[in-house]
Amino acid sequence: MAKYRSIAVIYGSDSSEWEVACRSGEFTASRIDEFKYDVYEIFARFGDWKLVAMRKANSMRVPFPEGAQPQVDKTDFSVMVLGEKVKFDFAYIMQHGVPGETGLLQGYLEMLGIPHSTCSAFVTTVAFDKYSCKSYLRDADYVKLAPDAFVREGDDVEAFSKKAVEKLGLPLFVKPTDGGSSFGITKVEKADDLPAAIRFAFAEGSTVIVESAINCEHELTCAVYFNGKEVKALPVIEIISKTGWFDYDAKYNGLSDEVCPAEIPDALRDKIQDISKRIYKHLGCKGLVRMDYISAPDGIYFLEVNIIPGMTNASLVPKMVRAAGMDITSFLSEIIENA
Repeated sequence: MAKYRSIAVIYGSDSSEWEVACRSGEFTASRIDEFKYDVYEIFARFGDWKLVAMRKANSMRVPFPEGAQPQVDKTDFSVMVLGEKVKFDFAYIMQHGVPGETGLLQGYLEMLGIPHSTCSAFVTTVAFDKYSCKSYLRDADYVKLAPDAFVREGDDVEAFSKKAVEKLGLPLFVKPTDGGSSFGITKVEKADDLPAAIRFAFAEGSTVIVESAINCEHELTCAVYFNGKEVKALPVIEIISKTGWFDYDAKYNGLSDEVCPAEIPDALRDKIQDISKRIYKHLGCKGLVRMDYISAPDGIYFLEVNIIPGMTNASLVPKMVRAAGMDITSFLSEIIENA
């Protein structure tokens, strides 16, 4: 017997990642068990939340034409469909970026007492911000962190850049602390290019992290989830980028090879999976998350946590699920029932 009946899959977002989020959301909605759940697809962007499609259990998906899409009532997270008020039992959040990965959407749902698929509002906020997340892990003795420096919009970028190069050397990676899909990220090889790279990152957010580039042997990623009994790690993937690093083109335009399961020594695979489970527990994660790493000659470096990993047929997590011999529909049911 399913714990929930009416599942709202929320996608779109207020960030540059909104189109990616739509693809992830549509894929997720299409793979949720059609015999167990009523699935409602909500496109949410800049406060405008619309029901764009629905699929009752054992029925066909019904899209709503533009101009006739019911508005979601945010006072109680419900919608009127053909004269019937539907209150959602559960929210499956597939928003990449703001507000789904910043804790805002989780906070709204938690205030209404509505269960959802992701980490709590607090953990989401901490984990999504790259600098905050690294700060939570600085005392961990089981993973390394690239040396970094932090700058906020309004600071003296020229003076900061000079100190950052002196402290960290070159090359450097410049990243918005609260961005995803590699938007706003630049690899800097020359000191003179650093101020422009920081200003470019500010287009995605008001805070930026500058990190030393690590001598990469393997770029690896591993997803972790709770199955109702224990925290489980999925197979590790190695990412071999054709662009030099895992940028937007490598992620979404086919300019990378994603080897799943990774063809790496068993000891390295086991270590990545163990570290991923330890970080999951240390941060207090829930649902499904994905961690990214660089394996270097001097150890394993943590890059970031993906609170809401991409979920299209070509995304990393579905590849891991298939490599584990699992069915994606059953896997999503596990996430929903154990959130």
